[in-house]
Amino acid sequence: ITSIMNRVRNLKNKYRNEENITDEFNYTKISADTTDNSGTVNQIMMTTNNPEDWLCFLLKLEKKGVPQMDVSLLNRLIGRYSQAVAALPAEKYSQDESYARILVRFAELKALQDPEEARDQFHLARLNCKKFAFVHVAFAQFELSQENEKKCKQILQKAVECSAVPLELLETALQNLHLKKKQLLSDEEK
Repeated sequence: ITSIMNRVRNLKNKYRNEENITDEFNYTKISADTTDNSGTVNQIMMTTNNPEDWLCFLLKLEKKGVPQMDVSLLNRLIGRYSQAVAALPAEKYSQDESYARILVRFAELKALQDPEEARDQFHLARLNCKKFAFVHVAFAQFELSQENEKKCKQILQKAVECSAVPLELLETALQNLHLKKKQLLSDEEK
């Protein structure tokens, strides 16, 4: 009985506060997970749940293949981006660049599957993160790819009106649109 009592006391000391128990639980889930990254997602959601960690995780996941060529990866990415968007409240993160990048990339991935849903996601990104010029440019690029040149121009002009930054990015995109280029921004300009 003394031996059992000593062991119980040792265990209580080892796991005295709930944070240690939660950390141990999370660590076990993460190390057991090798395929669907649910352990990593759970860790992000239970600890920091911030746009920077989500974006880092999502970009690492994207490096596992080419979503345009791998439908399975595309579906997994869309699911994870959807999870991130649901987990991050817009009211809290609308001024966060990483949050804006998550919204834009989610819309870009949706465009590979369903242009109408993608358009809705771009609207959401623009509504929530209007101060970032890249959000507007991405939406305008989407509309240009859908052969909606007029809509593309409207989006860029409204971005200038609402003082999205940096203004130079918007000016370059408008200039490239007037020059009838297929890409509003080159890789260097991005």
